[in-house]
Amino acid sequence: MVTDPIADFLTRIRNAQMAGHRMVEIPASNLKKRMTEILYDQGYILKYKFEDNNKQGIIKIALKYDAASRQPAIRSMERVSRPGLRHYAKPADFKRVINGLGIAILSTSKGVMTDKQAKAQNVGGEVLCYIS
Repeated sequence: MVTDPIADFLTRIRNAQMAGHRMVEIPASNLKKRMTEILYDQGYILKYKFEDNNKQGIIKIALKYDAASRQPAIRSMERVSRPGLRHYAKPADFKRVINGLGIAILSTSKGVMTDKQAKAQNVGGEVLCYIS
């Protein structure tokens, strides 16, 4: 049993990149599906596919690497809010990730979105993770 599925999601991607894998499979949930879509929209992953099995479902993610240096597109992933310590922020209090080059993924009352989208809609929420 996984007590923190978001940390497990980030760790599976991080471990696959460190091992140089092209694909990673992650157990699906609606939150993880939305986070995957955000990573794709922001250009951090190559492509993704949601597969439905008779249980939970699987998210297959094709990882993105730099062609010349074989460095992963995702430099760092940091879990912010955890089950033991939740972290909430208002739009005015959003921390800039790598001076605006990275993103923060938030869970708001209007759904899961990036910090830039939340600031544009003027909604705050739980800061899930920082991606750069």
